Amino acid sequence: MPKVELTNMCMIYDKTNNKVLVQDRIKSWKGISFPGGHIEAGESIVESTIREIKEETGLTISDLKPCGIIHWYNDETGDRYFVFNYKTEVFSGELLERTHEGNVFWVNKDDLLKLNLSEGLEERLPMFLEERYSEGFGIWNEHSIRQLKLI
Repeated sequence: MPKVELTNMCMIYDKTNNKVLVQDRIKSWKGISFPGGHIEAGESIVESTIREIKEETGLTISDLKPCGIIHWYNDETGDRYFVFNYKTEVFSGELLERTHEGNVFWVNKDDLLKLNLSEGLEERLPMFLEERYSEGFGIWNEHSIRQLKLI
């Protein structure tokens, strides 16, 4: 039976200083990315994003704006993987320096492409930084290279 995995990701933007919060992931999807995680059973997508950000950064976020959905489809197994993307400028609390996922820190938004980004994050950045895409769709399997098309 095909598997469906639901996850979230959020770009937290400090407009005053033109900085975004990033995480240097050391577990899965290694490298620099925006924080996020899995949606638990019985949990709404937005509430899961707020929970994951609190766990991974120490910050409380609100006023989440949808930036689109990443949808990967495995054409051999039928598995699907979804990432619900959000951004916000509304946050409070004390930033954790490190969690079990890795270090968390602010970077200048204009320097994102200079960082060691997690695989595939660069192709997703337009969804967060531009307001013209609602979906990223890609087909993958064990034998083919992943291609993501922004729509």
